[in-house]
Amino acid sequence: MDTELLKKTIEKAWDEDILPTLAEYITIPNKSPDFDPQWAEHGHMEQAVQLLAGWARSRPIKGMELEIVRLEGRTPLIFIEIDGTGGTVLMYGHLDVQPEMIGWDEDKGPWQPVLQGDKLYGRGGADDGYAIFSALSAVEALQAQGVEHPRCVVLIEAAEESGSPDLPVYIEHLADRIGTPDLVVCLDSGCGNYDQLWCTNSLRGNITGTLEVRLLSEGVHSGDGSGVVASSFRVARALLSRIEDEKTGEILLSELECDIPAQRIEQAATVAEVLGDEVYKQYPLLPGVEPTTYDGTELVLRRTWHATLSVTGADGFPPVKDAGNVLRPKTAFKLSVRLPPTVDAEQAARRLKEVLEADPPYHAKVRFTVDSPAAGWNAPEMEPWLERSLEEASELFFGQPVCYMGEGGSIPFMAMLGDRFPRAQFVITGVLGPQSNAHGPNEFLHLPTVKRLTASVAKVLADMSARNA
Repeated sequence: MDTELLKKTIEKAWDEDILPTLAEYITIPNKSPDFDPQWAEHGHMEQAVQLLAGWARSRPIKGMELEIVRLEGRTPLIFIEIDGTGGTVLMYGHLDVQPEMIGWDEDKGPWQPVLQGDKLYGRGGADDGYAIFSALSAVEALQAQGVEHPRCVVLIEAAEESGSPDLPVYIEHLADRIGTPDLVVCLDSGCGNYDQLWCTNSLRGNITGTLEVRLLSEGVHSGDGSGVVASSFRVARALLSRIEDEKTGEILLSELECDIPAQRIEQAATVAEVLGDEVYKQYPLLPGVEPTTYDGTELVLRRTWHATLSVTGADGFPPVKDAGNVLRPKTAFKLSVRLPPTVDAEQAARRLKEVLEADPPYHAKVRFTVDSPAAGWNAPEMEPWLERSLEEASELFFGQPVCYMGEGGSIPFMAMLGDRFPRAQFVITGVLGPQSNAHGPNEFLHLPTVKRLTASVAKVLADMSARNA
């Protein structure tokens, strides 16, 4: 394989063929079903599906077949199969996006593609609209040189940001056509910097749910009722203290923690050494605000292998400008509890509900409603050929060694794929690096990184085919 020609082919594809289509994709407000329950009626998802499928069909890739698979009551899925030799690789991405959020710069917006320097701004470009383009252009670049590649199955789902409720159904429906992958490549993860290839070796699980505390049937004058009736906020705060030490952020329930493997601790130390202060400086901390610790290794482990609690929403509160002297009848919090990769999410959710609802102060009416718990994932041991291929790819296309790091977020279907294909190898990677701000304002795709990542995927595919042959 001519690596210089490979780089040029991929750069040309991105600059001339991919960027215009990806920019058009960004203009489509295709919010995930959880955030747009009327997605079918609104038509944005269909527009995005047709755009990406149309681009894919236009590519000169030999042996490629594409189908938009539709099951009753489910979001659509783009299924692509490409003939090849030397095993089967399953490549994954998604086309649904998170809601707009506020805080975009004046010259930017979630549905407005803006190219500034080497960054393409707009919702969904980096998470995860680029995936289908990267997967197919990697195969196309290999075919342009006559380099063998494995049989490739590409799945682009449309409900990842809602927890991938439809994907297991499609995996089962397409089981015979998918076959048994030797390698799974997921293009929906992050990178610690834009200077080297990053591979995700673990993902945290997640429990989301709503904690609701009620004491009154209606609001009463705070001057009359306070002191007689407890504040629903105080009761909710006391309940949260059962599961989290508010001074340190430590989770107090043993069922929500686990022992960290020694290899993951060693890899976290390497990441801390590579990134230095960027372990915490990548976040938009206000002047003078400190991270939870300055120990880099511990920070990496806290975001990848420790449980954490976040309150992500609230009900029962009027806006500040409308807040009168009223003792509110209820307080409701949306909770997000991140779980270590190997913790049983279902068991942890049951324990969380049990602790929050048991014997509430003042016999307040308390209910914790759990959403679908998402299991975490810990990568299997990597085979030598794949480890070597990733190292060579990072050196060739980034000029730096490959780096392995866990991710604090969840990719809901990874545990399911790990259970279903226990003998498969996994390459979980992505382009969500410092300040790329997935789900938040000013999300961007770092173009040099996505080109290098695409070339790296191509090399892994070529190495896999050559090894198996």
